[in-house]
Amino acid sequence: MVDIAPHAHQPVADGPRGKRPKPLFSLRNIVVYGTLLLVSAYYLVPLYVMIVTSLKTMEEVRLGNVFSFPRDITFAPWVKAWAEACTGLNCDGLSRGFANSVWILVPSVLLSIIVASVNGYALANWKFKGADIFFTILIFGAFIPYQVMLYPVVIVLRELGVYGTRTGLVIVHTIFGMPILTLLFRNYFTSVPEEIFKAARVDGAGFWTIFLKIMMPMSLPIFVVAVILQVTGIWNDFLFGVVYTKPDTYPMTVQLNNIVNSVQGTKEYNVNMAATILTGLVPLVVYFISGKLFVRGIAAGAVKG
Repeated sequence: MVDIAPHAHQPVADGPRGKRPKPLFSLRNIVVYGTLLLVSAYYLVPLYVMIVTSLKTMEEVRLGNVFSFPRDITFAPWVKAWAEACTGLNCDGLSRGFANSVWILVPSVLLSIIVASVNGYALANWKFKGADIFFTILIFGAFIPYQVMLYPVVIVLRELGVYGTRTGLVIVHTIFGMPILTLLFRNYFTSVPEEIFKAARVDGAGFWTIFLKIMMPMSLPIFVVAVILQVTGIWNDFLFGVVYTKPDTYPMTVQLNNIVNSVQGTKEYNVNMAATILTGLVPLVVYFISGKLFVRGIAAGAVKG
C-alpha cells in the first residue's frame, strides 16, 4: 500500500509568483515621460531652429519658415561669423573674441580651483582659530549681487594698473568664483571618512602631503564639478567682460552681442545663429565630455551641508 500522506502537505501552486508587471501606459508613466518630452522640446526646438537657420542662405531665411530644413545647405554663415562679421571698425568675426576668452578662461579656472580646493581642504580638516567666522564671511560674499561691486572693483583694478586688460578680468573671475567653490570643496572633503585623514596624520603626513597624495586622487568628481561650473560661468559671462575690458580684449560673448546687435547693413539672421552656436560650443563640449563625473560629484557631497 502506497503512503500518500507526505504529499498532502506539499503546497499547491495557485498561479504565477513575483511582482505583477506594471502597465506601459499607466498614468504615472504618461505624466513622467510626457513632462520629460515637454522639457526636452522646450530646449531642443530652439536649438534645432538655430542650427537649420545657420545653414540657410538669407534668401531662404526670408521665406519665413523657421522649422523647415535647408534646401541648399551652406556653411558660409559659419565662416562669416567666425572670421568676417563686423563689429564697429573690426571685421574679424568671433575669432579675436575666442582667443581672448581662452586666454581669460584657462588661468581663471586653474587659479580659482587651486585656491578654493586648498581653502575647502583647510576648512574641513585643519581647523584654525576663527575658521568658522572666516567661512561665514566667505560664503556671505557669494550672495552679494555682482552689480553692487562693479564700481569698487573698477577702482581697485585701476589702482593695480590692470583695468581694461585680460589680466584684470582673470583676477575678477578668480575672486568671484572663490566663495561657491570653497563651499563645494569643504562639503566634499567633510564627507571623506575622517579615519583616512587621521591615519595619514599618524603616519607623519603633513598638510600638503595629505592634500596632494590622498585628498586630490580621491576628489576627481568634485574637481570636475568645479571645472564645469567655472568654465560655464566664465565663458558665458557678459557683464564682467563688457565692464572690465576694452574692445581689443573683449571676450567672445561681448563680440557676439556686438555682432547680433549691429545696426550697420542688413540683419543676417543665419550669421547671428551661427555666431551664437559657436559661442556656446566650449561649455557644451566640456559638459558632454565630463557629464557623468559631474553627476557623481554632485551625488558624492557637492551639495551636502
